[in-house]
Amino acid sequence: MTLTLRVLAPDKSVFDGDADEVILPSTTGQVGILTGHVSMLTALDSGVLRLREGNTWQSIAVSGGFAEVDANEVTVLVNTAELGSRIDGAAAQKEFEAAQQAAAAFEGQAPSTEKVKAQQALAQARARVQASRGS
Repeated sequence: MTLTLRVLAPDKSVFDGDADEVILPSTTGQVGILTGHVSMLTALDSGVLRLREGNTWQSIAVSGGFAEVDANEVTVLVNTAELGSRIDGAAAQKEFEAAQQAAAAFEGQAPSTEKVKAQQALAQARARVQASRGS
């Protein structure tokens, strides 16, 4: 028995198929989902969603959203999602380095909208690098 996984962003369906296991980047830590998992709804953070089909793992970089698990169906609704296999690793690494510098500029400063945006951009860039590497 497998899970049905749907990963949906506002502009596209990123994945729609079967998986034997799904690991979600929830706001409280990683959550592993196998067949027969109890129904739940969880908020997602920027990070890497991992799915296993047989012995093969795939990574999807996601940012902010929700996941619903019900009756062996996992529906993931996120702000952005990108298959790791389609991410240019070198370009993602450059974006990550730029995001690190931008976030570092706010270190030690009081919370502000700009600081939060820089931290979110850093988390998204980190997720893209990790997904491009399959981790």
